[in-house]
Amino acid sequence: MKSMTKLTTRSTMKLKISRLSKACLLLIATSSALASSHREAPFITGQPKVDATDLYMFRSYEAGRSNFVTILANYQPFQDPQGGPNFYMFDPNALYEIHIDNVGDGVEKLTFQFRFTNTSKATALTVGGKAVKIPLINSDTIAGVNPASLNVRETFTVDVVRGTRRGGGRSSITNAAGGGAVFDKPVDNIGDKVFGGATGYAAYANQHIYNVAIPGCSVPGKIFVGQRKEPFYIAVGKAFDLFNLNPLGAEVGGNNNDLEAKNVSTLAMEVPITCLTNGTEPVIGAFTTASLRQGRLLNGSPTTGLNKATRTGGAWTQVSRLGMPLVNELIIGLDDKDKFNASKPKDDGANFADYVTNPVLPALIQSLFPSAVAPTNFPRTDLVTVFLKGIKNVNQPTTVVASEMLRLNTSIPVTAAGSQNPLGVAGGDSAGFPNGRRPADDVVDVSLRVAMGALCVLTGATDTLQVGCKPGDAPAGGLALTDGVRKTDANYGVTFPYLTTPLPGNFNPVAPAGTVFP
Repeated sequence: MKSMTKLTTRSTMKLKISRLSKACLLLIATSSALASSHREAPFITGQPKVDATDLYMFRSYEAGRSNFVTILANYQPFQDPQGGPNFYMFDPNALYEIHIDNVGDGVEKLTFQFRFTNTSKATALTVGGKAVKIPLINSDTIAGVNPASLNVRETFTVDVVRGTRRGGGRSSITNAAGGGAVFDKPVDNIGDKVFGGATGYAAYANQHIYNVAIPGCSVPGKIFVGQRKEPFYIAVGKAFDLFNLNPLGAEVGGNNNDLEAKNVSTLAMEVPITCLTNGTEPVIGAFTTASLRQGRLLNGSPTTGLNKATRTGGAWTQVSRLGMPLVNELIIGLDDKDKFNASKPKDDGANFADYVTNPVLPALIQSLFPSAVAPTNFPRTDLVTVFLKGIKNVNQPTTVVASEMLRLNTSIPVTAAGSQNPLGVAGGDSAGFPNGRRPADDVVDVSLRVAMGALCVLTGATDTLQVGCKPGDAPAGGLALTDGVRKTDANYGVTFPYLTTPLPGNFNPVAPAGTVFP
């Protein structure tokens, strides 16, 4: 397959950078945020604890673990490391889920459900003869699992549901060492002093990687839940500043990654492939959701406090949903973004088909810049393929119902660390995006190019990829659009959970010399 990195502006496409910049501004205007799924819909902006930011799924490339699939579901966007005194705990009144469809009908067949409990130890110091509760999450340095110096203990449970998420059979995932069903989550990276130095937090957090027994699986898996350094990368600030960058410039090093100084909260699982597939179909689909109870009563008082007096009830109501990156941002209209977050994949054909088959972005670009001819293959079957079905002979199930989720062909061999291409399938690396998604995959560049018809160009005149279009349908499909930010697998770990140690709370970036503040 031709590398998308080699796609250049055609000689007949004399687009000026200023025009393309304005077109890309329209891209921003038609989305809530060009930062994967960070603050992507109006309602979720007020519920950051249940805001899913990114979903990753790939065959594990840690040595000796290629028979496992790693799934990473990230929540709580834009975490400043200096987040004390409460930092970024998960919501104990929420239900966090990772769903697997191993048939292709758009309905989950396997669900992993995470619930959290936060328990205060009410640590007190004697001050003037009185025991007074401390205002901090810790009273001293921290080492080991649940030390006495940790003032708030955050624990979680994980259930596996086989069948639909609310109607299937449920059982508990347990610790392979001892059989307990309650796991400790490491506190966030408060700072280097708390953890005994710059390397102390990594050693502390690693004690919270658990080998687990998953009911119905003959081989143990792994689980880690905790704070990680934000893995997603994009020039967020310049994108919102009227796309103040060169979209046809350098793919690497052209701009700064504005998420470089942020952390995120991760639900990480490593599950045997045989436990995720149905035995005959190698392609699995995944999406993550977060749900809250229908009702919440706030009844704070001077004696109980607002948090302890809050009561929730009613059925679980889904408020966040994420599968493929950038769907709610680049495709779904502003008025339907909350609806998408509350919906299920099986209903996508009825609810959101027009956004995919007749996308707004290319038409807006052409309306401003007639020389930037939008793809003409309506309905846009190429977008239906990549976002709703998977690419034939890559990650499309044998039979599939159009439904948005991240799809992975578990039979495609792993690409080892050091050899991965950030452009994934388009860069000749079939183990990468959109065949699943690894931390280093550049989904921003790929998604921008696909929107302008890159698949129509890549598929060739004979439609090798079976996406229903040809190069002539997408005159602008050869543009090598980029935000100028790129990482590689060298920026991430090579062992589970792959994402790197979060930035410490004492992190204080220094302004460049000569900076003048107003």
